[in-house]
Amino acid sequence: QVQLVETGGGLVQVGASLRLSCAASGITFSDYPMGWFRQAPGKERELVASISRVSRPYYRESAKDRFTISRDNWKSMLYLQMNSLKPEDTAVYYCARAARRSGLIPRDESEFDAWGQGTQVTVSS
Repeated sequence: QVQLVETGGGLVQVGASLRLSCAASGITFSDYPMGWFRQAPGKERELVASISRVSRPYYRESAKDRFTISRDNWKSMLYLQMNSLKPEDTAVYYCARAARRSGLIPRDESEFDAWGQGTQVTVSS
C-alpha cells in the first residue's frame, strides 16, 4: 500500500524559501510520475507541479520561475523547492502519485490516485 509523507512546511515571510520533501513507500517509486498539489482555505485543490519518471517537469503558470520539482528515485523522495514565496502560496501542500505507470507528465488531478496527508505552508506579509 502506497504511503506518502510530506515534510518541510512552515511559517515564513514574503520572499523566503522553503523546500518540501515527500517520502514514498510501498511502491516502486521510479515507476510513477509524481506531483505536488496545494489547497488553500475555501479553494479547490490544484496541481502545482508534476514530474515524469525521468524528471521532466510541468508547472502551473504561477509556479514557473519560482518553484522547482525534483525527485530522487534511489531514495524514493520527491521535492519541491519554493523560492520568492508570496502570501497567495499559503496552502496545505500535498504529494501525490500518478495512477498510471506512464512515461508521460500528468497535468490533471484526474491522473493521480494517491495523496499524502499534507504539510502546511503559510507565507506572512
